[in-house]
Amino acid sequence: MNQIRATRLSHSAYRRRGWMDKWLPPGSRQRKIVLTVILPLIGLLLAVIIVDRIVMPIVTRQGAEFPLPDFSGQRLIEAQISLDNLGLGYQIASEEYSPGKAHGTVLSQYPVAGTKVKPGRDIKFVVSLGQKQVVIPNMAGQSVRQAMLELESAGLKLGEIAWAVSDTIPEKVVVFSYPYAGSEIPLGSYVNLMVNHGRASDFTYMPNVIGLTIDEAQKRLEDKALKLGLISYRTDENYLPETVLEQSESQGTELNIGTEIDLVVSSTE
Repeated sequence: MNQIRATRLSHSAYRRRGWMDKWLPPGSRQRKIVLTVILPLIGLLLAVIIVDRIVMPIVTRQGAEFPLPDFSGQRLIEAQISLDNLGLGYQIASEEYSPGKAHGTVLSQYPVAGTKVKPGRDIKFVVSLGQKQVVIPNMAGQSVRQAMLELESAGLKLGEIAWAVSDTIPEKVVVFSYPYAGSEIPLGSYVNLMVNHGRASDFTYMPNVIGLTIDEAQKRLEDKALKLGLISYRTDENYLPETVLEQSESQGTELNIGTEIDLVVSSTE
């Protein structure tokens, strides 16, 4: 019986031997190398593959990239709606005055349109402050020349000059401007002046006729009690024929009524 038990015990012990025991006997050097070096390396490699192929795509949302639309020219509120739908945010990088672009219009963006982005990214915008507004200076009591310098310093232009007759205001000075002093208007706008003639009405001011046709220029000169003088021609293909290129008196110059104004007019020949 002892022999049989010994045989069963040996058989049972053999059955409990691990799958590795056949190739790597317990206590062998090879087994130690496999258990301490090779198996850990295999486990590490599997972990790297799992992280790279499964975990990282989830974290970085790989495959969710899409080309960024062009938001230039859109109002900021419109761009914000589109960004929300795409899962994007925005930051205003800077604001600039931009003639012809309404306040809040997107001027440029970073990244540029077409760049592939992922949800959650902030897009940086340069946004328009609109047309810069300037205050019309108070030119009442100044000469036309002084008023022109004031307008130029403010970034404005001299428009039409009309006249009034008053005994209580010094002659040849600005009575008021239109739009009125203190008003805010876009940079580069024209401002008209009302100038006092006093009792006399024997002088006028030179209007700007450059860029007008000869007929339009003549009518404007006659409106200011001036006459059309000598007309000379100069070849200039950048302008339509019969367009005024130069005038003999600069805009705003005080002139006697009936003064003749010479013009240089464009010609294609």
